Amino acid sequence: MTAIDVRDVAVSYGPVLALDGVSVSVEPGRVCALVGMNGSGKSTLFKAVMGAVPLDRGTVTVHGESPARARRRGLVGYVPQSEAVDWTFPLAVRDVVMHGRYVHQGFTRRPRAVDREAVDAALAQVELTDLADRQIGRLSGGQRKRAFVARALAQDASVLLLDEPFAGVDKPTETALTELLRRRAAAGATVLVSTHDLHALPGLADEAVLLMRRVLLHGPTRDVLRPENLALAFGLDAGVAS
Repeated sequence: MTAIDVRDVAVSYGPVLALDGVSVSVEPGRVCALVGMNGSGKSTLFKAVMGAVPLDRGTVTVHGESPARARRRGLVGYVPQSEAVDWTFPLAVRDVVMHGRYVHQGFTRRPRAVDREAVDAALAQVELTDLADRQIGRLSGGQRKRAFVARALAQDASVLLLDEPFAGVDKPTETALTELLRRRAAAGATVLVSTHDLHALPGLADEAVLLMRRVLLHGPTRDVLRPENLALAFGLDAGVAS
């Protein structure tokens, strides 16, 4: 079954058309990159997959379920852009990661042994065990990203959505996150990631979607990243894009 299936989706914010007839399908075990300039609709597409924005038309399913049902079942894990997070909120790193377990805890939200074990394992995978009790806002940019990746890992989501996970992080963190996402995909997870770091994409993504409110191209990463194709999305001369 297709993990993410977006068909003829249109989304607008008042008079502004954010997505226009977007169709994208991603299979389990694949890493798919969203490539496009600011305002191309990447974040809106994430919101559509999560069921967090009304559709003007079209359909979205996640493992055959509606986005709302998939989210209630904990199938979708989301790593937001840094700008979307209130870093002053008094939560420790461990608390942030524990949020990923809420879908498994019922109405009581009381952590059980299995929840604490999942959180500890997720923190270990992103190498934040020693910082588990630190307030989330006191982490570096790269550590913050890893904390939200750990939240998705603790959730045991089969679909991971990462909105600019490499923005503001150093090269070692980018490398570590890339390796972690590749391992998750090898284990059967589906990863949809947006990034402006085009040089890192061939080592991360199996396929890429070139987006400019519509899908301009969807195919193997190296084919999509050809200069003549990037020029379509970024308005560059093909020679400059190379």
